[in-house]
Amino acid sequence: MKKKLILLSIIFTSLVACSSDDETTNNPVNASDGAILKPNIGGPNQPNQVYLDLSTEQLTTVRRDTWDFGFYSGTEFRVIINGSVKMAVKKLETTDITIAQSSDASVAVGSGTNAASNGYCDNPTGVLNGSGNGIGTAIAEISATDEDNKVYLVNLGYGISTTTPSIGSVSIDGTARGWKKVRFLRNGSGYKIQYADLSSSTYQEKIISKDPNYNFVYFSVNSGATLNVEPTKTNWDLNFTTFTNYVNFGTEVTYGYSDFIASNLHGNTKVYQVLTSDGVTYEDFKKANVTETHFTASTTDQRIIGSNWRNGGGPSTLPSVKTDRFYIVKDVSGNYYKIRFLSMTNNAGERGNPIIEYAIL
Repeated sequence: MKKKLILLSIIFTSLVACSSDDETTNNPVNASDGAILKPNIGGPNQPNQVYLDLSTEQLTTVRRDTWDFGFYSGTEFRVIINGSVKMAVKKLETTDITIAQSSDASVAVGSGTNAASNGYCDNPTGVLNGSGNGIGTAIAEISATDEDNKVYLVNLGYGISTTTPSIGSVSIDGTARGWKKVRFLRNGSGYKIQYADLSSSTYQEKIISKDPNYNFVYFSVNSGATLNVEPTKTNWDLNFTTFTNYVNFGTEVTYGYSDFIASNLHGNTKVYQVLTSDGVTYEDFKKANVTETHFTASTTDQRIIGSNWRNGGGPSTLPSVKTDRFYIVKDVSGNYYKIRFLSMTNNAGERGNPIIEYAIL
């Protein structure tokens, strides 16, 4: 049973830096108290994905360009792509990975090139099931019949930018990571991936086993190895990340977001938003104020917090936190937390430096 937390007021100067890349640490604030935390997003280039477990104040930080595909460990055979680097994929009409292919500029994230209905990107809700055309994963469920599993043209997106943007802005996209052709097959209770350069008549092949302790097993085509990205599925609640979302600009299109927060949909974390206009403040919100039915939307959508916690800024305004709202989170163990955002920039005004406050109810 997770320990009961109470809100601890601490000064910002006591903030302790979070973990370095691919490293997991416990924040030194006592887990029996509330916390003010600073996830190590990495500044305006936002190089890191940070996973937060509210019950332990544990922050796990991973560079977002270290992985390409996530292989689902549940009963279905689904594969996700790395939306944090703007990956996109297109199913081809062949099962022969030895045939040379060409890149396709339309297979990309962006309002001018990629309608959501193209199905080149995973549905941002996080729901894996779907018939394609922007519903479910961009890669079709892997069939037990090999002949049904087509080759995919894969745009690997962008590396992490090293450009310093103006104050209040972000620079997310670095050098293009190139293209691959990839085919996915089943291998008993696990997976097989075949991948190659577009012009290659040969390919590499790896076997990937499901791990029920994790939502996904991750794989890098650059290293040819599986790796841990998320903590075990019951040991995180929120993910701070860049994100490929759907946005309606007259038609629904794919669009890259910074300063995004996803909840652990597959680990059964639930979330809802509370507006102060509803008549209760963050300070006054108690467990008795929780409305269970408000969690329903988060059972099929990981974007309840998303970008809703902040204003992105514009030509004449700097980005800022929305102070009229906070969030209620229910973790896999049934604990309830309230969480609010205190800042999205550091003292110099640089984005990618969020500060959060939370407490158990």
